[in-house]
Amino acid sequence: MRHEQEFMDLLHERLAELRAGAADAVREALAQDGHTFQARLERDVLVAEQSGLLAAFEAGENGLCFGRLVFRDGRDHHIGRIGVRRADAERTPLVVDWRAEVARPFYLATGYTPMGLRRRRHISTEGRRVTALHDEILDLADTERTGHEGTDADAVLLASLDAARTGRMHDIVQTIQAEQDRIIRAPHRGVLVVEGGPGTGKTVVALHRAAFLLYAHRELLARRAVLVVGPNPAFLGYISEVLPSLGETGVLLATPGELFPGVTATGTDTPEAAEVKGRAAMADALARFVRDRQSLPDPALVIDHEDGELLLDARIAAEARRRARETGLPHNLARPHFAFRVIDALTAQLADRIGADPYGGENLLGPDDIAQLGKAIATSPRVHSAIEELWPALTPERLVADFLAEPVHLPEADAAAIRRDGGPWTPADVPLLDEAAELLGEDDSAARAAAEAERQERIAYAQGVLDLSYGSRTQEFEDRDDEESEVLAAHDLVDAERLAERHEEADHRSAAQRAAADRTWAFGHIIVDEAQELSAMAWRLLMRRCPTRSMTLVGDPAQTAEPGGCGSWEAILTPYVGDRWEHVRLGVNYRTPAQIMEVAAAVLRSAHPSFEPPRSVRATGERPWARRTDDLPGAVADAVARAVGGPSHEEGPGAAREGGSGTAREEGRLAVIAPRRHHAALSAALPGASAGVSPDLTRPVVLLDPRQAKGLEFDTVIVVEPAEFGVSDLYVALTRATQRLGVVHTGALPPGLTGPTALAAEPDAVGAAG
Repeated sequence: MRHEQEFMDLLHERLAELRAGAADAVREALAQDGHTFQARLERDVLVAEQSGLLAAFEAGENGLCFGRLVFRDGRDHHIGRIGVRRADAERTPLVVDWRAEVARPFYLATGYTPMGLRRRRHISTEGRRVTALHDEILDLADTERTGHEGTDADAVLLASLDAARTGRMHDIVQTIQAEQDRIIRAPHRGVLVVEGGPGTGKTVVALHRAAFLLYAHRELLARRAVLVVGPNPAFLGYISEVLPSLGETGVLLATPGELFPGVTATGTDTPEAAEVKGRAAMADALARFVRDRQSLPDPALVIDHEDGELLLDARIAAEARRRARETGLPHNLARPHFAFRVIDALTAQLADRIGADPYGGENLLGPDDIAQLGKAIATSPRVHSAIEELWPALTPERLVADFLAEPVHLPEADAAAIRRDGGPWTPADVPLLDEAAELLGEDDSAARAAAEAERQERIAYAQGVLDLSYGSRTQEFEDRDDEESEVLAAHDLVDAERLAERHEEADHRSAAQRAAADRTWAFGHIIVDEAQELSAMAWRLLMRRCPTRSMTLVGDPAQTAEPGGCGSWEAILTPYVGDRWEHVRLGVNYRTPAQIMEVAAAVLRSAHPSFEPPRSVRATGERPWARRTDDLPGAVADAVARAVGGPSHEEGPGAAREGGSGTAREEGRLAVIAPRRHHAALSAALPGASAGVSPDLTRPVVLLDPRQAKGLEFDTVIVVEPAEFGVSDLYVALTRATQRLGVVHTGALPPGLTGPTALAAEPDAVGAAG
């Protein structure tokens, strides 16, 4: 123990040196004057690099070193969440990053396959203090003993599973199991599907896979970024600290409703509307709706012009539309082609009228005269108004809003389900907006022309500076300002165009920050949690974000609850990659105790008799309970008070359980999972509970609906009115608990919660010991 404590002290001293060095580098860089563009660029790059290092050092301090490998050949490596090197000339490793290949035996070695190890040590810490050591002997010929050997190889894992929840997901870097390690380090290319039931660790495995990929493919993924898609804001808050704790801060976390820049999806659809909007057929309906906006005049449009009226009839518009569509360009990008054809036709019409030879000869107007007529027509506001009427410039927001107001090209029942005039955007609208953006395109020709004009101005200015500096090279160097000195020194090496480029403002945002603002960004890798819940339209969006199809998909078809969810992996992937994807399954439940999993499995078997749940690795000895009541809010409040150690509803706010203080315990977290229609009454009965769209999961008590609870875990869960849940939602709700489960209901219990797996009666003090 003493030796490891001395090592830990040395390690944290070295980390403090590295952290101080990075902080000093940031301060020195920020203090630079930055008079020239080159100086500003170097300063900003240095600040970004050193700030990233500083963030990694600070994030990795907690639990910095957690293991040690002693090899038969004499090698001895400490393993940690980030790599730390000594300050010597060779920069020898002090701690090896858990993702390095040499660290892999920490997760895979067994007595049967020791991978060259003599022993493996688990190091438990609190802050910088070593609290426990656990040694595993892997070489049976090794007679050396340390006094820290243990017979239970899973002691460290079980201790972490029994620890109280905090409202934030923790990394599993110290307790990664062999089946998890193989997934985390799976080859980078292609689509990997990770399927697993509740508690199998599929989410945290996917996050560690993201950390591993960023380590193994740093150059590529740091440039293209990794996107992690989660089902809701509460879930993203729950997992938000995992990757930073592993030293990775450049990952973009988003819900499907946050993947269209500039749009915040705060609205709510009915289940029927969400299902209709999620169908793949919506892409065709939107495409046809766009073509509807490319219309023909009926009757012909009469356009006032100073040289007489112009007639824009269906024949001219149809030919212009045909030629524009033949370009194959999106609507807004094809619009100039339509406009040019219309303008050419109207110019020819006007030229025939005013330049016609009364004696039947050739038109009396020359090319220059006709060009002037065309210019006048092209700049006519009335002509532009007519073109806008027949082929309007559209935004995705306008197109989708118009479509939802009158959903044509859909069966009437489907149209009625999604018809909406105004209101906030919903998550199911976001894939429609993205599809609309693809169909419309963005005509940025004017912006590109302005940017090119500005660039030419910079080049002209730079050329003037070069000419001036060349004509006065005999002038004293020290009399010049910084930029002129820079030009003089590089005059023979830098032409005007390169000099202008050097003085452009660069974008120093991180890849994740730039990706969040750019709808067309192509990510290096995408991780999707609860992937089975996404609709066909949502998958179209995500596949556009990752043209290389480098993805890790995480989910469980048995937990599919969204009406528009694809459910099966084949339905999700076949349209995009055919059969070129790999499927792995996690079969061990680390979270849910056996007593709770037995109840949850019975619920799912009531609808799917052949269902087999993942195997739970532990049992708590506490049987799930149920309470029937006529006072739902009161009964829930009583159950919560007993579980967290505060006063019950019946005892009143001034009372406390024996040994309690009348306030909630700091350790552990409790979730009340109830149908949304009961939340108002339950919130009133639970004034200290956090609730809403994005509840604070670090609070002792939170109020959720089943969809919000996906992917989360709590020490204690109280499920309210289970008969009102669908089978999948109830299965999710029942499997969120790591220790204790209770059910409060007013009517009959649904199938699966009665019979052989019947729940026990509510105890007098639920969770009194915990």
